[in-house]
Amino acid sequence: MPDPYAVKRIGHFLYCQACFQSFRGSIPAQEDILREKTMAYNLQVLSRRAERVLFVGGLYHAPRVLELLECPQTQVIGRRKRQAVSIAHLHAESSRELMTEMPYVTGTYERARSSGRTEGLDRLQIHQELIRKAREQHWHRNKEELTPSQIRILNRFARNYAFLTGRLVPDFYQLVVAARGAVDDNFAYELWEIGSEYPWQSDRPGMPVLRLEAEDLFLDQRRIRFHRKLKSVRRRLVPVPARGRYGKKERERWCREFGRFSICSYPPEDVVIEGYGRYLQRKAMEIKTDELTSIEPFMRSMLDGIDIRQTIREWGSGKIYVKEERPMRGKVGSVVVIFDADQPDREGRENYPWRVTWLGEHDQESDMSFYSTPAGEVVEGPGISKCHYGGFMLTYPPMRVYDIWKDPFFDIARSKPERLLMAAIDYSVERNVVYVAAEPPTGWCKSFAARLGKQIIYIPIGVFSPVTLRKIREFHVLDGHHVRRYAHQYIRDS
Repeated sequence: MPDPYAVKRIGHFLYCQACFQSFRGSIPAQEDILREKTMAYNLQVLSRRAERVLFVGGLYHAPRVLELLECPQTQVIGRRKRQAVSIAHLHAESSRELMTEMPYVTGTYERARSSGRTEGLDRLQIHQELIRKAREQHWHRNKEELTPSQIRILNRFARNYAFLTGRLVPDFYQLVVAARGAVDDNFAYELWEIGSEYPWQSDRPGMPVLRLEAEDLFLDQRRIRFHRKLKSVRRRLVPVPARGRYGKKERERWCREFGRFSICSYPPEDVVIEGYGRYLQRKAMEIKTDELTSIEPFMRSMLDGIDIRQTIREWGSGKIYVKEERPMRGKVGSVVVIFDADQPDREGRENYPWRVTWLGEHDQESDMSFYSTPAGEVVEGPGISKCHYGGFMLTYPPMRVYDIWKDPFFDIARSKPERLLMAAIDYSVERNVVYVAAEPPTGWCKSFAARLGKQIIYIPIGVFSPVTLRKIREFHVLDGHHVRRYAHQYIRDS
């Protein structure tokens, strides 16, 4: 059967003609024959009572019903009345599975029909609106922005998948598969969740609620499993501004119960963030050592050894190259990582408004200052809130840092990244400070470091794995130390 989207392009009449052409030669089932004879008989009865009769029926049945109307029909013998028939309300979860049309498309059509503006509806445009809403929800929950290239790949993937199955426009399943292939399981889940939600569900429908699955109605179905990633956290008892917006009852309850007075970290994520800080220190030392290493052709001395890489690169010249490593002055102390500079918009709104300074709980942990999404905005379990760093600062040893967001000494900073970097420079007990960001430090920060006898080692954030950065960026805030006992049941390692 031709894709119904063709009606939008070729018109209803030509589409019906194409459908009738495709139906030719098909052998109807016995129950279809009985239904069509019943339709024809009742149409003939109605035509004797009224001058004009409007028949609304399936396109598949129309050609044979027209043929049957050419000659008188008799009433089909069989059961005409069903007993014990009742009306029930389909449960919200069942409507996600049983509706033949994508619930989001159905909802869009019903709204347009109610307002009398159905002419401009286009399924492809509805799909793009669905993708846009999924992008917004993906950003809200995971703080990951989809790139234009990912959207192009998604649309191309879905289009080609539809063509392979003889369709002009992808169905819901194909759209979700394309979202997973072009982005990830998290985004595919957001798209499925929005696309499968029927808008007019009610907790109190005033009639029995029925839970059904596709198997109960013998419907064809295709399964897709989402392997969603839940990830990364920190410390100490401090006040927390909790706010929430959740669609599910369970999450609403968790949000209400999330404490507004004290928080603590999830220890496995503490280990991850501390380990990454140590890794950045080593990485910075390697970069600085490479900058201080000079390479020259072998003349009289082997200096600090043969540089194998340069020697192979210049193998055709027949020369051997040696290297001289000059010692690096000082060690690496504080570490600053900026994922998003988060400049306020015209209304002064920020994506990462929560600003906190936490102290290490023991000598293996650093003091930490960061800005992030608010704790309590996204709740994943009882007393468990997921947040995302906009940027953070680590400094060693612990138990030294005053709240940098309240310290007037740093009020001269013009942005949150500058404030973190100033604090890292001020609190660093070593000469070198690591700064990882998309943009290099400002000249003012470099001058500030020079006046304090410190040096900033800048590493572009683009040199690091995006997968690793996503793991580091996401963390969890727990509503008290007692939550640590069961937090692992809700927080999965990715």
